[in-house]
Amino acid sequence: MNAVNPRRWWALIVLAAAQFMVIMDTSIIGVALPDMQRDLGFSAGDLQWVFNAYVVAFAGLLLLGGRLSDLLGARKVFAAGWVILVAGSVVAAFAGTAWVEILGRAIQGVGGALIAPAAMTLLMMLFSHDPRELGKAMALYGAAAPAGGTAGVFLGGVITEYLSWPWVFIVYIPIGLLTLLAVPALLPATSGRRGSVDVLGAVAVTAGIALVVYAIVAENWVAALAGAALLVLFLLIQRSARRPLMPLSIWRVPGLAASNLAMTLLGAAWIPMWYFLNLYLQQVLDYGAFASGAALLPMTIAVMIFMIGITARLLGRFGAKPLIVLGLLVLAAGIGWLAFARPTGTFVVDVLPASLVAAVGMSLAYIPAMMSAMSGARPEDAGLASGIVNTTYNVGSALGLAVMTAIAMSQGAAELGDPVKLTDGFQASFVGAAVVALAGAVLALLLMRRKPASVPQGETAATRV
Repeated sequence: MNAVNPRRWWALIVLAAAQFMVIMDTSIIGVALPDMQRDLGFSAGDLQWVFNAYVVAFAGLLLLGGRLSDLLGARKVFAAGWVILVAGSVVAAFAGTAWVEILGRAIQGVGGALIAPAAMTLLMMLFSHDPRELGKAMALYGAAAPAGGTAGVFLGGVITEYLSWPWVFIVYIPIGLLTLLAVPALLPATSGRRGSVDVLGAVAVTAGIALVVYAIVAENWVAALAGAALLVLFLLIQRSARRPLMPLSIWRVPGLAASNLAMTLLGAAWIPMWYFLNLYLQQVLDYGAFASGAALLPMTIAVMIFMIGITARLLGRFGAKPLIVLGLLVLAAGIGWLAFARPTGTFVVDVLPASLVAAVGMSLAYIPAMMSAMSGARPEDAGLASGIVNTTYNVGSALGLAVMTAIAMSQGAAELGDPVKLTDGFQASFVGAAVVALAGAVLALLLMRRKPASVPQGETAATRV
């Protein structure tokens, strides 16, 4: 059994705060985009890259971040990620032109891609001695993700309204510096292991994912084919490389593929729901940025309460599969309920109850899917497994949002100022997201194996099957 770290709960605060900030970085800029467009001279078509530059770098480099965490040591990679994130925040905050702003956002994404898998590895190391503590820690860590997403919208509105858009990046600078000061005192030192980085594989997978994401955003089939070709090349490289970035043998771990598929579809349903719910609040119900962020807080609070207080207990009793299936079904029901939102609706009737149901579904599925994807990996591959599961969730989110956006636009969501047509488009996107969640539940039921509800003492969550 691993020695118990007496500062593990303080360390968890640092790790959860890192997860919170990394996810918040994807949403905090949303409300500030119009001001940034005016000040930096973005065209309407290029403005989207303020968001997508971060997502592309983050999703594309997560596998590399996981591999580096295994080879160099998770604490070193975690600290390096924060240095890069702070540097990117400085560039983004003081950018004077559009291309410098995009560069800063991409640098932030690189930092996030190092932080996320390293944080997960450190969490597993700190709490692997006790399955019950690990479940609680995972619940707290998992709750930080949706909290960060919603807090980004809320804080982005406050900061943009009462300060100015550069402050949405400036806030990361003192937080990052404080985190770096806490690292040597609270996080355990981790030794790496000998090995080399599969540079060619890293370039292929990063460029492939970047091109696929770009193709979705720009509806560019040439980029899609090029991205797919690079991803095929990546798999061929992994098959023949002496020390591959992602050994294909890891996919033989029982449940890994099915758990990652569940995470992909969970992201593909949840993120579009959150995105279009925010648009419904602002463009149909005429909420301001501050009020819209506040309206999403009940959903976030529900996610945190269920993840921390209920999901961890249910996971120990029933195991991952039943919770993933049930969670995706409840999520589908909540999103489907949102599809009945009216052009003349109200928050209390059309938003609050359905969003709370969806929040319960997300709470039930997210942590079990994450733990199921990590549970079969060997301790030395924990960073790689974390990189894979984070990649699948983020790629699923991007794919889902792109598809639901196309559906919404085709049904009237492009008609700004017309609440009836806007609602028609948003309803169509909610129906599509609900179908994705339902498909996820069915596939999880058919493909996932039932695993033991608890881990015997002396056995870690990273080594159980």
